[in-house]
Amino acid sequence: MLNTKRETMPRDADQTRKRILAAATAEFARKGLGGARVDEIAARSKANKRMIYHYFGSKEQLFTAVLEDAYLGIRSAEQTLHLDELPPGEALARLVRFTWTYYLEHPEFLTLVNSENLHRAKHLKTSDTIRQASGKLVAMVKSILDRGVAAGIFRAGVDPVQLNITIAAIGYYYLTNRFTGSIVYERDLMSADNLEARLAFNLETILRLVKKDP
Repeated sequence: MLNTKRETMPRDADQTRKRILAAATAEFARKGLGGARVDEIAARSKANKRMIYHYFGSKEQLFTAVLEDAYLGIRSAEQTLHLDELPPGEALARLVRFTWTYYLEHPEFLTLVNSENLHRAKHLKTSDTIRQASGKLVAMVKSILDRGVAAGIFRAGVDPVQLNITIAAIGYYYLTNRFTGSIVYERDLMSADNLEARLAFNLETILRLVKKDP
C-alpha cells in the first residue's frame, strides 16, 4: 500500500505541474506577464495558488517556465524532422515548411515571444535550457548548409544564425501583422489561398538565398 502511494504521488505531482503550465501558457499568451493573474491560472488548472507557488516559486518564475516549455516545444519538434537523412535542398525546404506550419498551429508561441521581447528577454537570459536547445537548431542548420556547399548546390559563407533568423522572420512577421496587413494590403492574409501562396513565397525566398550562382 505504501509503495502504491509513493508511485502515485510523483505521477500526480507531474500531472498537476503540466496542468498549471498549460493554464499559464493560455493566460500569459492572452494577457502577457503583466495582465495575467495567478488566480485565473489556478482556476484553469484546478490547482490552488499555494500549489503554483510551491512548484514554480513566483509568477515571474512561472512565466520563465512557460517560455522554456514553449521554446523546447518547437526545438524538440525540429529535432524529429530527420533533416540529416534528406538531401540538403529538401532538408531546408522541410524546415521552412515546418516552421510556417508550427507558427500557424501554435499561435500562443508567437504571442509569448512578443511578450518576452517587451521585457527585453530578461527571463530567457536566465535559462541555460533555452541556450542549449537553440544551439542544437543552429548546428542542425549549419550541417544542412555544409552539406549543400559540399554537394555544389549552396553557396559558401551563409551564416546559419542569419538564415535561422530569416526563416523565422518571414513567417513571424506575416502572422503577427495579419490584422493590420489585411487592411493595408486589402487582402485576407489568412485565407487558405493566401496562406499557401505565402508558404510558396517563403520557400522560394530561402532557397534562392542559399542557392549557388550558376
